[in-house]
Amino acid sequence: MTRPRLYLLEPAPPGSEWAPFAGARPLAELRAGAWRIRERWARLLGLEPVAVLSDATPDFADADSIPVLPIGGVAGPAVIAASWFAPLGRGLALEQGITRLTAGGRTVAWVVSGGETWAGRRDEGAAVPIEGMELRGSFDLVTALEELLGGDCAVSAAEGGEGVPAGSTVLGDPDLLAVRGAEVEPGVVFDLRKGAVVLEEGALIRSGARLEGPLYVGPHSWILGGPVRHSAVGPHCRVHGEVTASVFLGYANKSHDGFVGHSVLGQWVNLGAGTITSNLKNTYGEVRLDLPDRRLGTGRMNLGTLFGDHSKTAIGTMLSTGTVVGTGANVVGAPPVPRYLQPFAWATAGDQLLDQEGFLKIAGRVLPRRGVGLTPAITASLRAVHQRLTR
Repeated sequence: MTRPRLYLLEPAPPGSEWAPFAGARPLAELRAGAWRIRERWARLLGLEPVAVLSDATPDFADADSIPVLPIGGVAGPAVIAASWFAPLGRGLALEQGITRLTAGGRTVAWVVSGGETWAGRRDEGAAVPIEGMELRGSFDLVTALEELLGGDCAVSAAEGGEGVPAGSTVLGDPDLLAVRGAEVEPGVVFDLRKGAVVLEEGALIRSGARLEGPLYVGPHSWILGGPVRHSAVGPHCRVHGEVTASVFLGYANKSHDGFVGHSVLGQWVNLGAGTITSNLKNTYGEVRLDLPDRRLGTGRMNLGTLFGDHSKTAIGTMLSTGTVVGTGANVVGAPPVPRYLQPFAWATAGDQLLDQEGFLKIAGRVLPRRGVGLTPAITASLRAVHQRLTR
C-alpha cells in the first residue's frame, strides 16, 4: 500500500495578521511550541512532508526548508494539512474512508485516496476529530508556547537522554531533563519545577546559565549565560541575557545582555547588545498591533516584538510593547522606534529602504557564519522576497 504524501496548505494569501512573515516565509515553517508546524503534522501522521502549497511565497528556500509548490490539484494518496493549525499528538492512523480531520468542528486537513485528486477545501465526508490549536496570526506563536510547549517538552524528555551533567544544579525532578549529545559546562542551573528542559544534539550551555522549563533548545544552539525560561530555541541560535516566553525560529543571534520577552525571532535575526523588548503595557491592557492596513487586537496582555527574517537591531535598541519589525529591516537611528517598521527599512525613520543588492550582500556574509551557503536557490528566494515586499 502506497503511503500518503503530506502537503502543508497556506492561506491564499495570508493577511496582515501574519506580519512580519506574510509573503516572506511559509507559515508551515513557523515554530509553534517546540516544533515547526510542518513538524507537528509529521509527528501526528507519521508522514514526511514533501512540499508546502503556497501562492504567497513561491520558490521559497532557506536552511532546512522544504519545497514550495503553487496551490492546485494534488493527486492521492495524500494528506493536505492546514499550516495555520498546530496539531497535538503522535501516530494517528488514517482509516479507510476518512476524508477530513477536524478540530472544533472545522476542517484542518483533507485526506485524498489513491486515484483521486484534491481540488480545494471541502467540508463534507467522514471526519476524525483531532486536538490542537488554530493560530490567528504571528502573535499566536507566543500563545502556542504557553499552551503547547509544556506538553511538547514533557513528551520529548520521556524519550530519554544522558542524565544530569556533572557540576549542574537541578531543582525539581531530574527525569524532566533530557540532554542528548549537548555540552553542558559546570555551574548551570536547571529549574524543572514548572516543566521539562530538552537539549538537542550539538547544543552548548555555558556556565552561569539558568534554564527554566518548559524549555526546548534545538540542535547546535548555544545558551551563553543568563536566565532563559519557557522558550523554544530553534537550531543554530546564540542566546545570552534574560529571555522569557519567546520563540526563536532558528539561526538567530542574541549574544549579549538585554531582555527579550513574549517575542518571536525569525531566522537570521541579529539583536545588538542591550536590545530590550517591552512585553507589558503600563495599563496592563490588551496589546494591539499597528499594521499598515489596520490596528489589530491580539487578545494578549503580554506581547513583545515580532522580528521578521533577516531583521537587525543596533546596540541599545528599546522596543515598545507589540512592535513589528519587517523582514530585512535594520533598526538603527534615533529613538523612538516605530511600532511598525516596514520590510527592508533602513533606520527608524523608515524613509529609506535597503536595496536588493545590499540585502544579498549582507546575507552572503551572514549565512556562512552558521554553515549555510548562499546557494542559487536561496539567492533566488531572497531576491523574490525583496521584490515582493518592496512593491
